[in-house]
Amino acid sequence: MIAYLEGTLKKKEADRIILLANQVGYEVLIPLFVMETINLKAIGDTVSLFIYYHQTDRQPKPVLIGFHLEAEREFFQQFISVEAIGPLKAVKALNVSVRDIARAIESKNIAVLKKLNGIGERTAGKIIATLQGKMGKFALIREESVDEPLSSGDFVDQVIGVLVEQLGHKLAEAKQMVTAALKRKPLIANPEDLFDEVYRGEMLNDG
Repeated sequence: MIAYLEGTLKKKEADRIILLANQVGYEVLIPLFVMETINLKAIGDTVSLFIYYHQTDRQPKPVLIGFHLEAEREFFQQFISVEAIGPLKAVKALNVSVRDIARAIESKNIAVLKKLNGIGERTAGKIIATLQGKMGKFALIREESVDEPLSSGDFVDQVIGVLVEQLGHKLAEAKQMVTAALKRKPLIANPEDLFDEVYRGEMLNDG
């Protein structure tokens, strides 16, 4: 299974690209929020993508869907767990960043979810019912690229590592977010609770 591709941008279309890697051209479907960044690149530029690989008995032709961050791919896998949202519908729907969609789900903001392509009020309600409470991590995604990775140790280092490596935060910023969360709630004992508290702090800052 293909999980990651890095190569040369060979062709761009509205919702897909051809990526030339090791002399093989891969057709990769691209959600709109990812394509906005790829459109800044020229043919011949290097592109690297985390790939969601989709193939079933009903869909025997493999479909590759590309994301800039591993966390965006992880979000996509959760998003398609919602009833009546398959991978192809989800690709078209994601015309807003994962960060904004995750925050809309957590705050039950149906108006934002209805802005997604092909998502009406009923489906927006299903998205919230299925995914609310699971989106704190994705609501922390930052679009800037990562400068340096961080190795993980105990669960605090693990959370800092995810913030940096998967969610796009700078190392100093990630440490500050985690330190603030632990100051507010010093008895946190696992990464899931720490993520929730970091997310809560970010929401308080935005408010």
